Amino acid sequence: MWLYLAVLVGLYHLLRWYRERQVVSHLRDKYVFITGCDSGFGNQLARQLDLRGLRVLAGCLTEQGAEQLRAKTSDRLETVILDVTQTESITAASKLVKERVGDRGLWGLVNNAGVSVPLAPNEWLTKQDFMKLLNVNLLGVIEVTLSLLPLVRKARGRLVNVASVLGRLTITGGGYSISKYGIEAFSDSLRRELSLFGVKVAVIEPGGFRTGMNSNDVYSRNILAVWDKASPEVQEIYGENFLETFGRYNLVDKKFFGYMPKLCSSNLSSVTNCMEHALTACYPRTRYSAGWDAKLIYLPMSYMPTALLDTIMYLCSPKPAKAV
Repeated sequence: MWLYLAVLVGLYHLLRWYRERQVVSHLRDKYVFITGCDSGFGNQLARQLDLRGLRVLAGCLTEQGAEQLRAKTSDRLETVILDVTQTESITAASKLVKERVGDRGLWGLVNNAGVSVPLAPNEWLTKQDFMKLLNVNLLGVIEVTLSLLPLVRKARGRLVNVASVLGRLTITGGGYSISKYGIEAFSDSLRRELSLFGVKVAVIEPGGFRTGMNSNDVYSRNILAVWDKASPEVQEIYGENFLETFGRYNLVDKKFFGYMPKLCSSNLSSVTNCMEHALTACYPRTRYSAGWDAKLIYLPMSYMPTALLDTIMYLCSPKPAKAV
């Protein structure tokens, strides 16, 4: 019996491996639009797809980022200045994309642009702190998608949304996990709706990677900035010791999350290879978990019973000065 089971499992993985190696034809004729290409995943994906021969339209927030990307790519790649929080900018970028792709439509849309801070206990934050993240990570994704969706549908193409393992598991306050949970929900609804038109939707769920938006400097400046804005009452309740511990807790403390910067991988291709597969494979996956920490730590934790997970988080968390 066990032998038959092992054979069935082996055949399943062999078939899956074979299916996932099937590549879409005529890639050099296909256009892909990527947001957030100044640095990080978006920048590397743009260069990677350009080498593959696809026609890349790269959305960059700054002209400097656009110039640096053009210097490292072929003449096929074209950049466009895009701020995903501004409707006028999205409209202008969408118009350019429509002009370039013409009647063939847009084969791929990769919603990659995102920010990671402010990240802190919720009581330290304001509504504006939450909106800063949601405007980029969620509302920006929604508006860009709705603007370009007719072109993707026309091409019967691909929609790739970058979420996070923190869209499965919340480890601290702030709008980041909220935005990524929202990306998961938005992608689920799109996948079911657009399957009727031959469009495939994939979600990328990276673990910890060393990009500009999650450096030690970014997090440390964020923690100090939100602490300085917190009310005197909140500062008294949490205490200076909590601030110091929380800073080490996220950055250098030898507790669970304190290891994150050391565990973060600098190999961004683990993520961009998933994106490329979602765009070029005949049978892309629904979700891609990128990084060993995503597969071995965060996703297993997300399936734990709530009471057990809460206990683990409580034991690992710093304690306020005036906690009960």
